[in-house]
Amino acid sequence: MGTGEVGQSLATGLVKAGHTVTLGSRTADNAAAAAWAADTGGRHGTFADAASSAELIVNATSGLVSVEALTAAGAENLADKVVVDVANPLDFSDGYPPKVATFEEGISLAEHIQRTFPDAHVVKTLCTVNNAVMVDPGRVPGDHNIFVSGDDRDAKKVASGLLGDLGWTSDQIIDLGGLPTARPIEQNILLWLVLSQALGTYDFNISVQRAG
Repeated sequence: MGTGEVGQSLATGLVKAGHTVTLGSRTADNAAAAAWAADTGGRHGTFADAASSAELIVNATSGLVSVEALTAAGAENLADKVVVDVANPLDFSDGYPPKVATFEEGISLAEHIQRTFPDAHVVKTLCTVNNAVMVDPGRVPGDHNIFVSGDDRDAKKVASGLLGDLGWTSDQIIDLGGLPTARPIEQNILLWLVLSQALGTYDFNISVQRAG
């Protein structure tokens, strides 16, 4: 779900990994989605079209409208499915740098999605790297890590399997625990923005080194 750079990059990576992918958008005739489908052999349709036929849903919409987009997909089409949330809820209303929006009681977007759609199994991941690194972790040399947060253990296993299909190894994936751990993951985007300017590139990531 989502036809921007992140959505198209992930959709293409998943098609290359052998998955059947429907790129969902607000309207069935979305030009970007249609062009993507023509180029990749994937499918395109509305959010509801994509969600109803899916075994797993990836939310790559703009974070501030993710719940609206998922509502358009239909709660019944999300029930009992893994929803992998990669969105960052950036608020540019006061200009740059943006703020990271939080929701009721200061919860993360991922938690907000889970509360809104309690029958779904939400997993937060991939929001700490840019879209090119999401689907090609080898762009960053050496050891570096990606994080997974979620309340459902089986859903996290499914999401981790999807990460594996995109090239992330089991040693790179760190399970942070329950969905509240998505809060610091989402806030990390502010550090990411500063680092991208300081380094002059988007191709970087965080490495967690253990002592001993």
